[in-house]
Amino acid sequence: MQALNTWQDEHEEAPREPLSPEQAQALLRAKPGVSAWRVVSLQLGVTVFAAALGWLLGGATSALSAAWGGGMVLLPAALFAGAMQRWLVRLPPAYALFGFAFGELLKIALTVLLLVLAPRALPAVSWPALLLGLVATLQVYWIALLLRGKSRSSGKQA
Repeated sequence: MQALNTWQDEHEEAPREPLSPEQAQALLRAKPGVSAWRVVSLQLGVTVFAAALGWLLGGATSALSAAWGGGMVLLPAALFAGAMQRWLVRLPPAYALFGFAFGELLKIALTVLLLVLAPRALPAVSWPALLLGLVATLQVYWIALLLRGKSRSSGKQA
């Protein structure tokens, strides 16, 4: 019995023509991306909310820990957004791809460094509050995906 190649479609598709500039513009208008700075501003809002919730539920230690946890995501994301805006968009595509991957690696390294520094930087650490601030701020990436294509002013599809 002959094994089927599950990676190949049953029928081959005809080669597609490249998009014209007008078609590309129409596609970009139909599905706009989310600005990196919009994601950073949403992360800031979630971090402030987590800190306020920490203050209400556990006092100053919880608030500071939740803010630190959110900042562990927010600071690397803001630095990465700034790097993308300043120089990554000016690179040739192959170098930009490498720069993007390297930037993501640096974001992870900075996040881990901030996690390690938390006990030294904070007078007292509430680990549950810190981790909740971290996780809540990380969820903003999912929210940004849901907001993709929504205009800021009307909330409707652009």
